[in-house]
Parts: sequence; C-alpha cells; structure tokens
Amino acid sequence: MSVVFYNIFLILYRLALFVVSPFNPKAKKWIQGRKGIFKRLKNDIGVNDKLIWFHCASLGEFEQGRPILERIRTTYPEYKILLTFFSPSGFEAQKNYSGADWVFYLPMDGARNAKRFLELTNPSLVIFVKYEFWYYYLKKIKYRDIPLLLVSALFREDMSFFKWYGSIQRKILSRFNWIFVQDLDSKSLLDGIGLSHITSVSGDTRFDRVIEIAEKFKPIDEVEKFSGTYPVLVAGSTWPEDEEMLHSALASLTEIQLKLIIAPHEISKDHIENCLRLFPGSILFSQLKNNITTSEKAFTLIIDNIGMLSRLYSYGSITYVGGGLKSSGVHNVLEAAVFNKPVIIGPYHEKYKEATGLVKAGGCFVIKSPEEMTECIKTLLQNSENCCSVAAKKSGEFVRSNAGASEEILAFIQEKRLLTN
Repeated sequence: MSVVFYNIFLILYRLALFVVSPFNPKAKKWIQGRKGIFKRLKNDIGVNDKLIWFHCASLGEFEQGRPILERIRTTYPEYKILLTFFSPSGFEAQKNYSGADWVFYLPMDGARNAKRFLELTNPSLVIFVKYEFWYYYLKKIKYRDIPLLLVSALFREDMSFFKWYGSIQRKILSRFNWIFVQDLDSKSLLDGIGLSHITSVSGDTRFDRVIEIAEKFKPIDEVEKFSGTYPVLVAGSTWPEDEEMLHSALASLTEIQLKLIIAPHEISKDHIENCLRLFPGSILFSQLKNNITTSEKAFTLIIDNIGMLSRLYSYGSITYVGGGLKSSGVHNVLEAAVFNKPVIIGPYHEKYKEATGLVKAGGCFVIKSPEEMTECIKTLLQNSENCCSVAAKKSGEFVRSNAGASEEILAFIQEKRLLTN
C-alpha cells in the first residue's frame, strides 16, 4: 500500500462512518466523540504539563496496557497520563478511568491532525498497545524524536507487514524505538523484515493484569448467596450461539444439579430477553441487587451489567468463555484461568496464543457441539480421578508462569532513561 492509497483509505473510512452513523450507534459515538476534540485538548492540557501518552484501539488493548500504565504512574508521579482510544467501546467503558489524567478519542489519522495533536500534547513518551499503526501519527512522533514503544504486540505470517505489498506497513513499524512482542514467532517474523535490532520478547501483559485482578478480589454477596453449595458453571462473554449451546448441553445434563451464571458479552435489551427465554425461571442480577426477587429457587443467574465478569469466574466450579463458536474468536480465557478454574471454549481459538497455550497446558477443553459440552462437564465434575482439580491447578500454573512482561517493559524504560533524558 502506498501513501496515496493510505490517504484514500482514510477518506473512505471517515465517509463510511458518516453514512452509517444515523443507523449505527457505535459509528455515531465515534463521530460525536471527536467533535471539537482539539479545542478540548487545548483547554484541558497545560503547555507545561509533562505527560506520557498511552494509545489503545479498544477495551481489550487497554486491559493489556493497564499494568504498564499503572506501574509507570507509580514510578514517575511527576508525569501525567494521557489515554486515547480509537474505538467507542474502549472510550465509553474507560472515559472515567481514574488512572489517567485525561481520556480522549484519538483524532482520525492525517498529516494535519497528527501535527496538531502532538503540538497540543507534547508527550515525553508514547506507548501504543498491541495494535494500531497510524502512519502520520508515528511519522510525526519519529520526526519530533519522542521515544515510541509498542507493547504486547503479536504478529502472524498472514499480516500485510510480511507481504510484497506491505512496504508502508513495514515503514510504520520501523518508526518504533522498541517493539515488545508476545512470542518468539512474532520476533522471528520481525527479524525477517530487518527489525531484529528493535525487537524483544517480553510476553503478554494481560497475564500481569489478571493476576492483579485476582489479588484484589472483592466478593459479590448476591452471587455468593445464589451459588450456595451447588456446583456452578460460570459462562462469560457469551453470544447467542454460546447461550444456545449451553441451553442444549444442560438440557441433557440430568444427573447433575448445576447452577449457571451467564454474563453476556453485550447486555442489550434484546440479548437479555433472549437469555430469559432460553432459561425459564432464571433471574437477573439487577433483581437480586435491588431485592426484587430472591435466589432461593433459581438455577440460572443472568448478569445484566458490565464490569463484574473478572470476579464472577471465581465462583465457578468450571467456566465457559464465549466467542469460540464464531470466526471472530474466543474471548479472554485468562480471566477465568487465573482463579484456578477449568475452562471450556469453542473451536475458534487458534489465533489466540493465550487460549492455545492454556489448552496445551491442560487447563482448557475445546468443544464443538452440545453433546461434547455435556460430556466435558460430566467428566470434570464426576471423574473419579479428580479431573476438575487437576485442570484447575494447570490453569493457575499457566497464568503465573507467564507473568512478568510489565516489569520487563518498565525496566527497559528505566534502563534507557526514556523519561529522564
């Protein structure tokens, strides 16, 4: 892709968002969130503020970058933190995040926008998390000689960086001062395009993040009371396909009295109502929270809020992580594994290193049908060799054996004196 085609892409992308925004809430938020953004940046950020700029595409990338952000904030309290998002799903979830001094949408890439953004913010250090390779932003950062890091990056051979037409993408990567990748395969790919001198393997910072969450665990009284003494299956980040699978699998599970907690990936009215239809007699968490009903007779609890999932997994005897029945892929298995829980997922997980690693470690089980899910649950809960405990132990060990990426990145910043030169 040439710069000309890249500019055409930027124009078409923006145009497409304007066209669909009247009908698409996410596109509408994307546009509205950027209105007057340079004026707000100018009003909010002082010319003498020393700041570090973190950029994340969306919420998942934020969770990866968060351990580094919070360590840097503690280590360098004289610097303020600017956090930007490209996607509304990330911004809307973290716009009030107390760990940053400012949270903004990132203005659309372009020569003028990038120049103006950097003039107003004047960061001392820039950290991009995993993805997001904006040509003009990275070009202007490089020209201003601002230290630029890419953290928790993951590369695959089918990406454009490694194709004959990927010259502009390779140029973009060369503008980073250092690229911290998750695995040796990613490093090998970057070595092959001449970037070995700015690349190292640090691992995935999400391991550090989920460990922090587990260490700060706070009980949820309503969920604890609902669970009682029954075995519990916690199903997190589920889509309709996952819920249909659970419905069919549990209908065949007549020999085990099992309580089910479902935390849908999206909590729209239609999605929650569909869950209530699939599981008659289920109750909503909001009903428990507001004392509208009790959990005495219910065997299915549907979580109709966002933000509790990472704690919910701790209540599971076994867990199911959704998304793996769709080609878009499985969601974060580490949130369940960190609590020493066996994890069940669908077949679409091969692109996710943490999921394939957990399967290989023996803490995660892949199912493709309701029948396979039924048998998996029975094996975990009824196996005389205590299969559930063995898998649970392997899950926890897998997470903790892969910790430490955040400390390695912080040590690099300190060693290179990126914030003291």
